[in-house]
Amino acid sequence: MPKTQNSAIKTWLYVFAGVVAFLVVFGGFTRLTRSGLSIVEWNPINGTVPPMGNHQWEAEFAKYQQTPEYRLINHSMTVEEYKYIFYIEWFHRLVARLAGLFYAIPVFYFLFKKAIPFKEFGIYFVMGMLFIGQAFMGWFMVASGLVNEPAVSHFRLTAHLLLALTLFSLALWTAFGHKYGFHDSQPVKWSLPSKLAVFSMIVLIIQISYGGLVAGLKAGHVSSTWPLMFGKLIPPNLFNSIAAIFESAQTVVFIHRWFAWLGIILVPWVFYIVKKQNYPADIVNGLKWLIGVVALQIALGVLTVLSYVNIVIALLHQANAILLLGLAVYFIHRFRALDRRLVTQAETVPVQGQLATK
Repeated sequence: MPKTQNSAIKTWLYVFAGVVAFLVVFGGFTRLTRSGLSIVEWNPINGTVPPMGNHQWEAEFAKYQQTPEYRLINHSMTVEEYKYIFYIEWFHRLVARLAGLFYAIPVFYFLFKKAIPFKEFGIYFVMGMLFIGQAFMGWFMVASGLVNEPAVSHFRLTAHLLLALTLFSLALWTAFGHKYGFHDSQPVKWSLPSKLAVFSMIVLIIQISYGGLVAGLKAGHVSSTWPLMFGKLIPPNLFNSIAAIFESAQTVVFIHRWFAWLGIILVPWVFYIVKKQNYPADIVNGLKWLIGVVALQIALGVLTVLSYVNIVIALLHQANAILLLGLAVYFIHRFRALDRRLVTQAETVPVQGQLATK
């Protein structure tokens, strides 16, 4: 981990994390508008400029007409209608390119200025590899929808999402290090709030992963009622095979619906412990806000179901999930810092007592 704090790097990482978050949400918009398969080639350089003139548009549209999505779903689409979904996907890729530049230019500048010592470059290098990895996974995902089925692999979509959110979390974690101080490598005992914060993070990652599977399977359209599905609280044959847990739209959306409620149990539990143990006021107040954000996330999830996946509500649901992830990273960072501070204080007090007796 780095040790050198720098306010300029902190600001850059905050903004970069925000850009990644926007990219994830706009990716959701691209998916919900069925625009993600509109560009059938991955041209990182040439694809920066959209088609110019009728001839280029006709050529691009001809490529799209060869895809399963056009043949099976959009066979009556005109060129003008095609331009709409093309521009959405084109803008999505443009933002991704700009995000890459927003990573690369500052990181090399800070390296050149030695604001980032070369021996501390490791974590920033990992960010770069994560960015490249999620970009490749994005195209790998799109390619899966250009062969036989007019839909991308839900596993590849989820992997693409998780890589982007890992990058988001790592950028935030490092930014918090620049703000609050970096944790050293010395092992320190985990307090109960720290353990619960990590467990909550694991629960959230599982829930987000299932959100990705729901999106890839279009499972949000399975049922528009809540809490019942098909008139039952627990529909039959949901778990008749292991594969159903990951591949059945009904099973996946059922798990996604109800697993979220674990957060309603965990976060108030952390709040109760923290308040009882007299943690700093900013932590206590922050957890109050976190409880509200968790409640809002569940409410948005229910509204997404009842609205039959209204695009605005669905995007708010996705954006709020990213906010929850950012807050989870924040609280783990802060709790671990407090764990280390308590150990330091415990080691200092006996030394001071020994000095006082001499």
